[in-house]
Amino acid sequence: MKKIVVTGMGAVTPVGIGVENYWNNITAGASGIDTIKTFDPSELAVQIAGEVKDFNPSDYLPKDLIRKTDPFMQYAYIAAEEAMKQSGIEIEPERTGIVMGTAMAGIATIAYTQEALTGASHKKVGPRFIPKILGNIAAANIAIDYNIQGPSFTVSTACSSGGDAINTACMCMQSGKADIMLAVGAESVLCPLVIYSLANAKALSRRNDSPSTASRPFDVTRDGFVIGEGGGALVLETEEHALARGAKIYAEIRGCGNTDDAYHVTAPHPEGRGAIACMKQAIAEAGINPSDIGYINAHGTATNKGDTVETSSIKKVFGSTLPYVSSTKGATGHMMGAGGITETITCVKAIETGTVPPTINLNEVDPECAGIDFVANTAKKAEINFAMSNAFGFGGQNSSIIVGKYGK
Repeated sequence: MKKIVVTGMGAVTPVGIGVENYWNNITAGASGIDTIKTFDPSELAVQIAGEVKDFNPSDYLPKDLIRKTDPFMQYAYIAAEEAMKQSGIEIEPERTGIVMGTAMAGIATIAYTQEALTGASHKKVGPRFIPKILGNIAAANIAIDYNIQGPSFTVSTACSSGGDAINTACMCMQSGKADIMLAVGAESVLCPLVIYSLANAKALSRRNDSPSTASRPFDVTRDGFVIGEGGGALVLETEEHALARGAKIYAEIRGCGNTDDAYHVTAPHPEGRGAIACMKQAIAEAGINPSDIGYINAHGTATNKGDTVETSSIKKVFGSTLPYVSSTKGATGHMMGAGGITETITCVKAIETGTVPPTINLNEVDPECAGIDFVANTAKKAEINFAMSNAFGFGGQNSSIIVGKYGK
């Protein structure tokens, strides 16, 4: 198999725009969750979210692109731009490809457009509506501006979309279809329509009076996840290509897993059947032992069933050689399609810096999750050679990505 390496990273998150801002705030234990500012949430049962702060698209994008894009596309574009700048890549049009991961694409634009249309004329629906809501147009805008003519895919596997974008990108390079792939994930679903549905499903935290402590992965008092938004991007290359151009290599993608629970459209399999198989698949592809993994960035959304099933699954896979485990969703909220990318970046940075980011708001571990070091509230120093990012989604989707220190 060809070695696939990471040569560029980009992030747009509720705790900071840019990888270094994101990483510094994550490791410091900062929270990006607050009362929703995008619209007036006062009539909603859930009024909190992890929004991208102080975001003015005109600081990053030309006016024409802003007019024709949904926020999730803007986050994708900005993250991709940072990743490509960091990599110093020169696009080779037919040997460069892109994979976009998003769970719900332009659903907020759909909801707001329908609201404007109801009781009004058809003129309320602009000519840019359709391209603003399509998931693949995020990748298309990046491809157009950077002349990316190789493989182009958009994957929508719920909250594992970002991880699956990385997996798909690696498969494209392993098959010889490209030497360079841009893996991007982005999401922005903040609108009453989505919040009503998830709140009525009792999936969301209702701690409106304490936003910064609302997301509590693995804590006994957790009461659901908090919606987050943002974008992430990775420039991936074959090792041969990266070395030939003298690129700085940040890490290696060692293994990818993708499975389905085949159990329920929203609930995880109670015994973690799919999650266990997914982690084992990634470990086998990486050619390492479970004991070699020093850190797992857990899916860890702070839902009751999700956290307990993921915990038991990790224990079954790793046995007595349990690594550090943390969920950065305590800080960012659940960024859905973006999370699989930004959380893989977290793994790369943990390897690079020897720092394991904390699970914030974890004051008392649920007894059903006991036995694992979740790095409660304060980051830890540790030498990490291999790290795993888990992303699980509705439909029983499971994604596991293993990154390794380059040369190990």
